Parts: sequence; structure tokens; C-alpha cells
Amino acid sequence: MTEVIAVIGAGSIGQAIARRVSAGKHVCLADLHDENADAAAEVMRNAGFEVMTAATDVSSRESVSRAGRDSRQLRRRHRRHSRRSVSPSQASPATILSVDLYGTALVLEEFGNVIARGGAGVVIASQSGHRLRRSSPLSRTPRWRPPQRTNS
Repeated sequence: MTEVIAVIGAGSIGQAIARRVSAGKHVCLADLHDENADAAAEVMRNAGFEVMTAATDVSSRESVSRAGRDSRQLRRRHRRHSRRSVSPSQASPATILSVDLYGTALVLEEFGNVIARGGAGVVIASQSGHRLRRSSPLSRTPRWRPPQRTNS
């Protein structure tokens, strides 16, 4: 039975993950935009990978369920799934919460039903050093500071 690696997010990080962990496996490459998934799949196919694509909006339960059904139709064992997040330099706070929090929960719930014993779900979160406007609710979030070392 061939293993399936589901990677949601066909950007540079998603492609790097897929290429690194997918040798000899079938890749289910999903992205919000068909053209991104198709372009990444073409590059990977040219490099010898077996790839299918799925247009997936991780903030939509229906879309994530459809991606899970599509990948299950491969009738192969799922081993891993990776999902990339959006950062403040890419999206509004509402979109970040919708994609990073809700979307991650949806993907883990759906693909958790098909990941084989010994498989894993991996979430990659990218956050840039984007400065928030003072009016942003996130600008009022206290920053974490490491504990102070004492010489005792």
C-alpha cells in the first residue's frame, strides 16, 4: 500500500516539505488557489513525484472535507499531513484567526480520521516581524519575554 503525504499550502514552504518527505509516496497537494497547486504539482511531477491536487480553503469545513474525501479515494495509507499558516504581513487578524486557528482544527479533524498508525500531523506556522498598527487588537496583546536569569 503506497503512503500518501497530504500537504496543504503549495507555496515555497509546502513544496519544500513535500519534496523532502515524499520520495516514493503519493503527494496530495492542496492550496486555496488552483493555479498555485497546479504549478507546484507540475514542478514536482517533472522531478518524478506522483502528485494530485485539490483546491482547498482551510477556513471552510466543506472544502476541507472534500479534500479529505479526494485523498481518501486514493485508497492508500496516509502517513503525514502538513499545513502552513498565514502571517500578519499576508493577512488581516480576522483572516489569520480563520486560517491559522479554525483552519488548523478543521484539517486536523478531517485528516486525523485517515492518518495511519504511526503517522503524524504537522502544522508549520510562519510569522513575520510585521509591525502592527496601534489600532489593531493584536497590538494590545502582551509580548512574551523570557524569564530573567538570576545569579544565585
